[in-house]
Amino acid sequence: MNNYEYIIASLPLLSQDGKEAPDTDAILSEIKEQLSAKDLSILDLLLDSYDPEKLDAAFYRKALKERNKFVRSFFALDLGVRNTKVEYLNSTLGRPEGQDIVVLNPEGEEEEFEQKAEVEALLRTDDILGRERALDDFYWKAVDSLTVLDYFDLDKILAFVVKLKMVERWLRLDEATGRELFRKLVKEIKENTKI
Repeated sequence: MNNYEYIIASLPLLSQDGKEAPDTDAILSEIKEQLSAKDLSILDLLLDSYDPEKLDAAFYRKALKERNKFVRSFFALDLGVRNTKVEYLNSTLGRPEGQDIVVLNPEGEEEEFEQKAEVEALLRTDDILGRERALDDFYWKAVDSLTVLDYFDLDKILAFVVKLKMVERWLRLDEATGRELFRKLVKEIKENTKI
């Protein structure tokens, strides 16, 4: 059922050329139709992360136990970024330390987040849109590093979906940035399919 080469090669065809806003729902629907039930459950787990009500300790525990390498790595990074953002907001707003932090192991030590200092530096700007763009650039680069040796597999599709969700978000926040990111994503997919 899974023909990753076909799915990945068709991604630019599912999208527009960057001149119009992509129909992310249609693109996701097309991807989902071509995945096996197992791969679809992995994609659905990834998509669940875009529902803030589902982002609790139970969600991250499940994601970090997932057999898929990309999902484990991405959500370890995502948890670190999210907790760093909450810690920053707590200190900035004078809220109690540790409030709203996602704790996976209440009895023991939590994993150290290696990029914490880098994320903290990105958060220290007064330009809200600039900060959000910097954080998404951080995620974009991280996703690229997680799939550097992946060409035609599920991880490459999951990375595409993460980037597509960023494009969708930016089209709502700042349309010009969203279109720019979409053109970048289409270019990356076209370059990837030449390999």
